[in-house]
Amino acid sequence: TAVLSLLAREGLWCDVASGGELHLALNAGFPAERILMHGNAKSVSELEAAVAAKVALIVIDNFDEIDRLAAIALAQSVLLRATPDVRGDTHEKISTGQADSKFGFSMADLPRAIERVHAAGALRLEGVHAHIGSQLLELDPFAREVAALAQIGQFSTYDLGGGLGVAYSEQQRSPEIEQWVAALLSAAREAVIPQGTRLLVEPGRALTANAGVTLYTVESVKRNVSTWVAVDGGMSDNMRPMLYGSLYEAHLADRPSDPTTATRCVLAGKHCESGDVIVRDVPLEDPKPGDVILTPVTGAYGYAMSSNYNGVPRPPVIFCKDGDARVVVRRETFDDLTARDVC
Repeated sequence: TAVLSLLAREGLWCDVASGGELHLALNAGFPAERILMHGNAKSVSELEAAVAAKVALIVIDNFDEIDRLAAIALAQSVLLRATPDVRGDTHEKISTGQADSKFGFSMADLPRAIERVHAAGALRLEGVHAHIGSQLLELDPFAREVAALAQIGQFSTYDLGGGLGVAYSEQQRSPEIEQWVAALLSAAREAVIPQGTRLLVEPGRALTANAGVTLYTVESVKRNVSTWVAVDGGMSDNMRPMLYGSLYEAHLADRPSDPTTATRCVLAGKHCESGDVIVRDVPLEDPKPGDVILTPVTGAYGYAMSSNYNGVPRPPVIFCKDGDARVVVRRETFDDLTARDVC
């Protein structure tokens, strides 16, 4: 809520992909006129909630949803999600723009979808939306996406989605947001999208990833074939290394590690999975129990994907600025684990 409230005060819009996210956004102060509803499997109750809240746009994903929404809405502005058959260089599990995607209408089906929306008097078609994948570190796929969307037709709004990547290690390089926006505008001009057309972008990861750092406490150090540094968290607070093989760095909080002399370690979590590894090969200078280890760039998909696997309570969330710190989400307790039980 604190993060959402901060972004709402900054004047940003919010895209939500479930009824729960809609509730969170409204609760945090996002006005409905700055909210988009996404999702490839929206329920009737979720669509009803979005219509009742009067969200700015609902992004329609499939033909079933056109009929479902038309039966609910009176004058709802919508976008149609296109699958432009544009693939960026990213992990297959977070690639979304290829032809065989669970998201959106194929380019062949879009004309029929446009006709169906126009025939439903309760829906106002504002334009099209696409999202080609997450953690993209090159700009060319975005330009190809814009070109593909422009071929669909002329609309008042094109939502170009997100996907701009960030650097999770010193070896990675990511475009700046300004470079990304400039590339999108250049592609729009080249595709002859008229000036004055509204272009929306969804740079979630690029806004939040570097704002987050996760702190762990070392519980044990074990040496066999490898040096295993086990901490008090893991896949319950950061699933990305296990889901996508995502790369992270790790550092001792109170002393630097010289990569030429430090021990190459496996930073492992506390969970009952051999795959519960946060960083596979990380240099740490004489790690020992009680040390605090930090992993940077965890602000995008850490807290949002966290769980209580193995009955591990979630950690607190702390806002830090100018030397001050405050708790915005308290640490979970064991009592929280049973708070919803009814037996």
